[in-house]
Formats: sequence, C-alpha cells, structure tokens
Amino acid sequence: MITDRQGMPLAGANLAAAALFDEACTGFALYHGDPFAQLDAARNEAPGFHLASLMQGWMLALATEPEASRAARALLDGLRDAALDARSAGHARALDLALLGEWSAAAHALGEHLVAFPRDLAAVQAAHLMDFLRADGVALRDRIAALLPAWAGVPGRSFLLGMLAFGLEEMGEYGAAEEAGRAAVDAEPRDVWAHHAVAHVMEMQGRAAEGLAWITGRAPHWAAPGGFFQVHNWWHQALCHIELGEAKAALELHDGPIQGGHNPVALDLVDGAALLWRLDLAGVEVGSRWEALSNLWASHADGRLYPFNDWHAAMAHLGAGRMDRLEALRAAMRDAARGEGETARWIATTGLPLLEGFAAFHRGAHAEALRWLRGLGEIRGRFGGSHAQRDVIGWTLAEAALRGGDRALAASVGRARLALRPHSPINQALLDRAVALAA
Repeated sequence: MITDRQGMPLAGANLAAAALFDEACTGFALYHGDPFAQLDAARNEAPGFHLASLMQGWMLALATEPEASRAARALLDGLRDAALDARSAGHARALDLALLGEWSAAAHALGEHLVAFPRDLAAVQAAHLMDFLRADGVALRDRIAALLPAWAGVPGRSFLLGMLAFGLEEMGEYGAAEEAGRAAVDAEPRDVWAHHAVAHVMEMQGRAAEGLAWITGRAPHWAAPGGFFQVHNWWHQALCHIELGEAKAALELHDGPIQGGHNPVALDLVDGAALLWRLDLAGVEVGSRWEALSNLWASHADGRLYPFNDWHAAMAHLGAGRMDRLEALRAAMRDAARGEGETARWIATTGLPLLEGFAAFHRGAHAEALRWLRGLGEIRGRFGGSHAQRDVIGWTLAEAALRGGDRALAASVGRARLALRPHSPINQALLDRAVALAA
C-alpha cells in the first residue's frame, strides 16, 4: 500500500496524490502556502482518496467560522456512503463530533485514533489545535509528549517539538518550552508555531525587549509571502510594544499588517479586537478603528459556533458603539446556551459572562463588571486560546477594580499579576495605582 512520509497508509491514493498529500500536511503544519488546493489536486488525481477530503474538513472546521463549518459538514456528508479504511474512518468519527460542537469528545476520539496511527501528522495537527481551542494545557503538553517516541527519525518530528513547546509554555514550564521551541526552529526555520511558542514564553515572563528582538529578527521566516500565521505573530510583536510603552508602534502594526487590506479570518479579527481593547485599557485613543473591525466580524461570529470568537466580536461592537450588533450577538448566544452539548455549556458558563462583563465595563458599571469577570481569568478545558490571549480578562478585571474604587481587589489582582510577570511595566503600574488608591 502507498504510504505518506511518516509511513502511515494512504488508502485510495496513487503516487501523485500521495506526494500532494504530503506537501499539504507540511503546509498545514507550517501554516504556509495553499494546502487546501493541494488536497483538491490530490482528490482529482485519485477520486477514491478520501483522507484528502477529510483533511480539508479539518482545515475548515478548525477555522471556527460558520461558513467554513458548513463547508466541512458538506464534505463529511459527501463521504457518508463511502467505504472508508480504518485511518479515514478515525478521522471521520472525530470530525463529525467536532462539527457537532463536541470538541472534547472529538479530541478524545483523535487520541484513540493516534494510538493506532501515532505518526498521522494530520491527526496530530488537528488534535493539537483542538487542545488549544479548548484551553487544555495538560493535553497540549502530554498528548505530544506521548507521541514523540514514535517519531524518532521520522520526517516532520520537529513539528511535534514545536507543538510540545507550546504545551509546555501553557503549563508554565518556560525553560523546557523555550528549549523545545528553539530546537524546533533550528530544525525547520519556517515553523511559525514553534517560533510563536518561544514568543509566548517571553510574553509570559515579561521579557518584552527580548521578545521583540526574537520576533523581528526571525521575520524573514514567519513573514514570508504565503504565510497564514503572519497576523498572529505581528500581534505578538504589538504586545511587546505595548509592554514597552510604545503605543504608536502597536497602532502602526494594527493599521498596517494586522488589519490593513487583507481578507481576514477569525483569528486575525480576534487579534485585532484584543489589541485595540488592550490599547484602550492603556489609555490610548484608537479612534474609528473599532467601526471597521465591527463590520468585519459580521460573517465570522454567529453566537453559536465558538464563543471565544463571539467574545472578541463583542469587544469590537462595544468599541464601535454598535449596540444593535451586540444585542443580536447576545440574543444568539442566549438561545444557543439553552441547547445541549459542550459548546452550549461553554456559551452559558463562560461566553455570556464574558460578554456581559466586558459590556458592563464599557458602560462604566464597574461593580457589575467585577461580578461577571471574577473567576474567569483561568479558563481550562472550555474555550479560551492561550494564557497570553486570556490576559485581557485579568487586565480588564484590574481596571474595573481600580476605576470602581475596590481597593482590596485592585491590590490583590495587581500583586498576583506582578508575581507572575515581575518585570512587566504594565503590571507594576497597575499595582502602583492600586497602592495609591488604598493610600
């Protein structure tokens, strides 16, 4: 039987389709090029090569966008009557669960699949991203650590090192994370996920100047044309500038590569909203930028699919003063929260409280904002992205306490933030303000 570069079976493929599949897997791991088109070409070469369709389904589902999810469902439904081999059947079971909004069950199904097919790069990639989407730091670390021994001497092993680096960082094992991330980019300089894992380490340790040097120094690798992950790395660069008090540089990145004239995806819009909200917290006037971002969110967040995106869309609508859009989003989320399943629970327990907390903060109801936001800073096993992305919750909580005159809470949050990142000027300023408020 024809196999991929990692020695895993490719039922229904011919040699040409197998080569295209390998290139697509590499492109997906590198977030570069057009792996979706390569998979289209593989399907044309071998119409019975169903794994190519399933990999396209993962790319669409993991985008966490309504239209993309509908397209993924159509691809999966098109295989309903197909005779799937064991590898493809494992993907199909997990993908179906993901599209039903059962992200944890889907991640578990892929875990079982990887016991039988431990060197299935497409499955490793999909499982790792689902662990990220669920904010499951333990799985981000331990899933990859368990698989690594099976990848000794196997093409693509460095991709797993980069994934492990991110998992280690999310678990607070910063030294090991940086070591793994640097090893991964040494082996494959284009590995933007590993690059960004090291950037996360520096962000979490308050090493803003060093982080800026790391990101800009490696820009020829991650900012090359055709890169999907460019905006997120520019976002990390902007965070370094904010930490260093360089708001103008952060705004220039927002107006240029982060939101400047490209066709955005949800991740890009998340970065834009999170950046503008942070700048606003820092007292920077962002002007009419919110309106353009609010407009862009219209087709990317529906209040039902992935509440992490909905929360960021709410930030944009609040900033733009578009209360009509905010209310439509709130109504959709309330309706979805009455449903069954994991995503409905995420919306009810986390998505809606975040929306209400940020809305209360925006209108100056700081005591109400505190009631909604307390306890939401550490989101695990639900939705939530990374620690760096969720940091905006803690910052907003601190600002709500300061502006609302809650001296004890402001000082407590300030001390906790500074303990985690003792070299952060922003966190030091928050604590100084809290101490002054108490005095």
